Amino acid sequence: MKDNSYSAVMGRKNDIMKKAIGIDYTEFEYDGIGFDYERMMRETGYSLEEMQEIQGRTGVGNTPLLELRNLTALARKLASPGKGARIFIKDEASNPSGSFKARRAANAVYHAKKLGYKGVIAATSGNYGSAVASQAAMQGLKCIIVQETYDSKGVGQPEIIEKARRCEAYGAEVIQLTVGPELFYEFLLLLEETGYFNASLYTPFGIAGVETLGYELSMQCRERYGKDPEVVVCTNAGGGNLTGTARGLVKAGSVETKLVGASVDLSGLHMASDEQFNRKSFTTGHTGFGVPFATVPDRSDVPRSAARPLRYMDRYVTVTQGEVFYMTEALAQLEGLEKGPAGNVALAAAFSIAQEMDEDQIIVVQETEYTGAGKHIQPQLSFARDNGIELRFGNPSEQVPGKNIILPSHPSLIKAVDLDLDKLRVSLIKNAVSSSESKKLDEGDLQYLITETKTDKAYVLKVLKELGIE
Repeated sequence: MKDNSYSAVMGRKNDIMKKAIGIDYTEFEYDGIGFDYERMMRETGYSLEEMQEIQGRTGVGNTPLLELRNLTALARKLASPGKGARIFIKDEASNPSGSFKARRAANAVYHAKKLGYKGVIAATSGNYGSAVASQAAMQGLKCIIVQETYDSKGVGQPEIIEKARRCEAYGAEVIQLTVGPELFYEFLLLLEETGYFNASLYTPFGIAGVETLGYELSMQCRERYGKDPEVVVCTNAGGGNLTGTARGLVKAGSVETKLVGASVDLSGLHMASDEQFNRKSFTTGHTGFGVPFATVPDRSDVPRSAARPLRYMDRYVTVTQGEVFYMTEALAQLEGLEKGPAGNVALAAAFSIAQEMDEDQIIVVQETEYTGAGKHIQPQLSFARDNGIELRFGNPSEQVPGKNIILPSHPSLIKAVDLDLDKLRVSLIKNAVSSSESKKLDEGDLQYLITETKTDKAYVLKVLKELGIE
């Protein structure tokens, strides 16, 4: 019998992953710190045309681009004369499972069936679980979703529980766990015992699935308005949303469009902390994922993540929980569109950024998601209050994550706050070189770091010198 202790299973994780994904990641590794990312994407993924065909078979993609005229008018009232870009949303809630993650899941599940796997497994507490379950049902595959649902007292967030119900409705088996390291351990055990496919968020086929989104929104803007959008805003957590969208924009030739990542500011809260697990009101789209996954992308459930957000990000901003709740209500009451919180992170940021831009410019919120019982504002705010979080109106900039949620007393108080991208780039370089046994990097290593940070050789050499590395 195999040793299924925690240490033994973790020791077998690379072999388990190789069997569960069908990719030998060592083929793309360099001798130094990097790996050939583009070759991995090219040789293990699908072309844009292939992805469009795969997604089209299950009704994924070709989602509408909607102009938010009333929110644009409100932004212009708050902006300086001549400012206030036109705000659009790419309505991904119209996908079969209700979010953009159907694009990732369609490719991953198709690939699993193509390779002959009998079922798929995904470790996720978010919309991806329902997306995988939905696609597995369409493809006739078994599906297991592993969720980090509860704290040690058995208390789970309404949104996570809502998503479990959604997965079960599609016929998936949902395994709910408490917060902590057992999630990855149980995930690996299930992959090994079932022989199912690892439908990870971070495989090349999963990330490439989002390329169709970036490509679509660029083409839709050109067809209607004769130009590409000036800015696209993506809710950012693990980085796959932003990475895939950026790659799609590039494939559309939309190279001048600026890509902005947006996360909810939950600084100071540790996502793997039992005590702090229920001190947040969102399960994703926050800095607890966005920052660490940007600076250490390979912390995911595959040996090399295909989500590399700092390769593509032009700007990274945060908004508060209160601002997102406010924008969720504003979207419903001013535009007649009720959507879930994750996409509205990007909308809150876009509402603020639009006020910096000219009136003839276009800003697109790249994603919106379905709403449901546990995703509504009321259960989320009630859950926060029950967990000792103070709720009030005022200035959201005064929020203390884990202690209060401050809804803006006036829409002029909604302000996207810039994170220091240079600080994140330095952190990525430091983390990358610390994993190397050598204290001397070659030209290949340098080029890898240049591409990873979207900078140049002088910048990387300067950071390496400050770190004491030749």
